[in-house]
Amino acid sequence: MNRTTTVLLLTAMLAVGAVGCSKSGDENAKDCAAALTERAGGDSVDKLTVSEAKERVDALDKTLASMVRSGYESAANDAFAKLDKKAKEGGKSRPEACKSLSEGDYTALQMATAMNGLGWTDKDGQFDKLKMVDGLGS
Repeated sequence: MNRTTTVLLLTAMLAVGAVGCSKSGDENAKDCAAALTERAGGDSVDKLTVSEAKERVDALDKTLASMVRSGYESAANDAFAKLDKKAKEGGKSRPEACKSLSEGDYTALQMATAMNGLGWTDKDGQFDKLKMVDGLGS
């Protein structure tokens, strides 16, 4: 084998090895959720995928919108303010484990882990509006 062929073969092998070692999007999201939970508190087993985080945040959005439509705008604003404060408790810088995520995915994970940190989720990790309302009283 000549030198050029050897270099090309080694480069190809390294590229294949690097791709094989990279993490999936769900693994990156779970690592990010763990890092966010470590910063802001919450259940350490709450390691979400992006789709799970988006489902949790969507459930909250629907609840807040319903509260506003029902005349509870002040309570909805209080809930959002409390969530925003909790999400920011972890610091302004993005954890290293979250660097590979898009801004939208990172924000969803940040808000979903903050919801857990506030105790607004049930034992299955789903958003629980009654726990949120109870949490607003404290």
